[in-house]
Amino acid sequence: MAFSDSEFEAAIAQLEQDLATLKERHNQVIAAESRIAELQGQQAEIADQSPEIQKEQSLKTELKLIQAEIENLELSLESSLLNWQEPFWQVVRFVGLGILIGWLLKSFA
Repeated sequence: MAFSDSEFEAAIAQLEQDLATLKERHNQVIAAESRIAELQGQQAEIADQSPEIQKEQSLKTELKLIQAEIENLELSLESSLLNWQEPFWQVVRFVGLGILIGWLLKSFA
């Protein structure tokens, strides 16, 4: 299968764009993971404080906000993993289904 020059250049441009997108997403993941670590450190500091200080409403509110942000970042990271894994599992599912249907048809023949 021979590619023409324009097809080859288009394929390279697409690969470069995909690589740039992947690098950007990698940087986002790294930033989110470091933010999660930072927030968990803050959460641990608040939890380590004396019970009298923990009773203050502002600290409880801050702790809830930190927990909510951690959950949002983790959800964002999980959803990003599903984006690239979804096509893989689609292929696995349909290829497996095709093999199963082929075996069934062969057994009837």
